[in-house]
Amino acid sequence: MLQEKSKTFSLHILQTCNKLKNDGIQNILAKQLVRSATSIGANIHEANYAASKSDFVNKLQIALKECYESEYWLDLISSTGYLDAQEVSALLNECGSIRSILIKSINTTKNK
Repeated sequence: MLQEKSKTFSLHILQTCNKLKNDGIQNILAKQLVRSATSIGANIHEANYAASKSDFVNKLQIALKECYESEYWLDLISSTGYLDAQEVSALLNECGSIRSILIKSINTTKNK
């Protein structure tokens, strides 16, 4: 479920960033957002093949950090007005949902 949610989020980010103009600032913001957002899913995918419990938690913690970074870039893009506020809000909600699941997964694994 988490892996699929993160993949869907990545696809939504790619589609959204494709709407940004290919100029200096918007291009930089789009690249930063794409990197952090797609890294979430990559680290979750990697966690599924972790060598140990600590490796698993570490990969999920990296994905969590990338969630926070993605929220930052989305907030910054929203503040610039480059994208529709409702669209950014939906992406922030999607990212927040993934973040919540990651936090619960990390805590559950650590407490086992």
